[in-house]
Amino acid sequence: MDKILVRGLKIFAYHGVNEEEKVDGQNFIFDIDAFVDISVPCESDDVADTVSYAKIIKETTRIFTSQKDDLLERAAQRVADGLFESFDKIQSLRILLKKPEAPIKADFEYVGVEINRNRGK
Repeated sequence: MDKILVRGLKIFAYHGVNEEEKVDGQNFIFDIDAFVDISVPCESDDVADTVSYAKIIKETTRIFTSQKDDLLERAAQRVADGLFESFDKIQSLRILLKKPEAPIKADFEYVGVEINRNRGK
């Protein structure tokens, strides 16, 4: 299936198990694959026939910053649920949520979670 991609979406938010994460906040990075049949917009050249990546970014930011979660797993699931609710053309999602500033005493690029979800499942 075709995909609409968002890579490296940086969002500042207040998620984490540690209290300082909920107070001070930190950057998170999303990579999103939205699986959508784009055969119609390929022919029509009309943005109304597709899922706008600008709207995916706006909705992801709104959902992700609307509350504070302890776990990245929950935050990623909330984003998936919200994107399915907002965009009926999305059939499945792959969301990679990275936490590059996790308060861990180690040298790492990021920690994170990846979820793969299908509409209605």
